[in-house]
Amino acid sequence: MKVNEVAKIAGVSVRTLHHYDKIGLLSPTKTESGYRDYSSSDLDVLQQILFFRELDFSLNDIKKIIKNPSFDKNEALENHKKMLLQRRSKIDIMLENIDMTIKHNKGEIKMNEKDKFKGFDFKEGNKYEEEAKKRWGSKSVEENKEKIKGRENEIGEEMNNIYFSLASIRHLSPESDEAQSEIKKWYDFLNKFGSYSLDAFEGLGQMYVDDERFKNNIDKFGDGLAVFMKDAMKVYSQKNK
Repeated sequence: MKVNEVAKIAGVSVRTLHHYDKIGLLSPTKTESGYRDYSSSDLDVLQQILFFRELDFSLNDIKKIIKNPSFDKNEALENHKKMLLQRRSKIDIMLENIDMTIKHNKGEIKMNEKDKFKGFDFKEGNKYEEEAKKRWGSKSVEENKEKIKGRENEIGEEMNNIYFSLASIRHLSPESDEAQSEIKKWYDFLNKFGSYSLDAFEGLGQMYVDDERFKNNIDKFGDGLAVFMKDAMKVYSQKNK
């Protein structure tokens, strides 16, 4: 199948498929004319990629996992199913919470304070992601710590330079080419030492505004920088999905 056909049946953009090829995540064979030619096996890999993306894995982590010789696609599918069932259960509880809250607000029922927070659980994180990284990932937390060791000053300087660059253009639209170019540097910087999916990157930007500690520290580089970064990070995330 050609790239346009694959994009249509998988519900992703041609640009996304080109990007997957560029980073070596999904590279189909090429015809003599240079066109991408996707096999049934390639589509199986794409399905796995999209399952992992649905569960908020970064592209870097997905690549490490599916390229690992010990990767078992059927085992992965079973784990995808388990995680999605857990997510569905959580969504059902939250939908019930919403219905109850609406009735509470209308005076039809009385909710206690604990019931208002049914379905919210931020303590456990993504257990499946941690399990998958341990099972198939090629990079441990200790290896990331080793990257940083002895380079704290260099890393701090690089981080501050990005902040200063962003502060200097915070008067521009977050959608501008300049803003998106600079915020990409921030995304790339963060992923040198961790694993941020585009959704996580967008969520981090929101935290820069919601958490006063982050907001105050970032705004030291320029008033309004936290809000500007939040908006630019959201645009970057949405454009590159």
